Amino acid sequence: MISRLIPFLPVLCAGAALQAAAPPDDQARFLAGLSSGGAGELAPLEGEAAWQEHAAAFHRAWVDVEDRQLAHIHTWMPTHFPYIQADPSPLFYFFSGPDFLYASAFFPNASEYILCGREPVGTLPDVAALSAAARAGALRNLRHSLNAILSYSFFITADMKSDLANTQLSGTLPVLYLFLARAGCRITAAELVWLDAAGDPTQEKSKTPGVRIRFNNHRGVAQTLWYFTTDLSNWGIKDNPAFIEFCRRRGQGTALVKAASYLMHLDSFSSARGFLLEHSRHILQDDSGIPYRFFNAENWMTSLHGHYPGPINLFKQHFQRDLDTAFKTQSAGPLPFGAGYQWRPNVSSLIIATARRTVLRAIPVNEE
Repeated sequence: MISRLIPFLPVLCAGAALQAAAPPDDQARFLAGLSSGGAGELAPLEGEAAWQEHAAAFHRAWVDVEDRQLAHIHTWMPTHFPYIQADPSPLFYFFSGPDFLYASAFFPNASEYILCGREPVGTLPDVAALSAAARAGALRNLRHSLNAILSYSFFITADMKSDLANTQLSGTLPVLYLFLARAGCRITAAELVWLDAAGDPTQEKSKTPGVRIRFNNHRGVAQTLWYFTTDLSNWGIKDNPAFIEFCRRRGQGTALVKAASYLMHLDSFSSARGFLLEHSRHILQDDSGIPYRFFNAENWMTSLHGHYPGPINLFKQHFQRDLDTAFKTQSAGPLPFGAGYQWRPNVSSLIIATARRTVLRAIPVNEE
């Protein structure tokens, strides 16, 4: 991803400080522009002109991304990789930011979604605690912060930071809520958590803040979404290994890497790269993820899809000659959707790698 976000300075409506926040599912549906039909705790706020404008604008944007991107992914994955699409293993999505949108599109059956980035978690949304004017501004900035991922399939980090810096809905949480609601999920619980040195969730504040969101997907299946703020550079992991230990305790999983700034092409991110290679059954990525040379035939079966035009100019130094040669002779055909920085359909590329090794068992985790 290319990334951003901020602190929460609530502007309270009269008496709002004395009221408990509405349930997280109500918050999510409000942010997503989905009407409660008059039944939700936030239903009175749906009469505001700003929310009605937000709901109409986001509905148009969502229909567009569904038609152009998500519907194609929902068809393409079970057609080409049904065993990956159906895999309930935890999903490791490094350098993701709050991109639950594509995590759920590619891996709808994951038992856990484990996302991370440098963006702060933020505060659990409470839209009723804002003044009408602040609420209108927050919804407007939320829409603006999502322009890139809805149009191009990735977040532009600097833009997101700027947009959410000007809102009173803080951090990644409003975006995660919104994507969950639009994916047809119903949030059952959400809580801020931290990781201790061993990688266990705790209520004691630490250097690794996060959030745990429990939800039922559109089929009613219980799943969990985690997001943690962490530094995945070698130095960052050495200084604070809590997030990697948290992931390690999940055993073997699947992995998604998209628009990752080619960080794992660098020696300074070899630890994150090594973790994914060691702990993933399947890795689905664009060319900005793990360099192709690491998927040797002895340990990996690879499948190439789409077209490899090389990196965009910003990352042109990461052109991979071996990947270029492989795509010219082994591509299974074009992609009907965009992925990564080369976001146009029939221009993007995906590398799907499946490990040949025996699957390890997960270590039991005490989350309570």
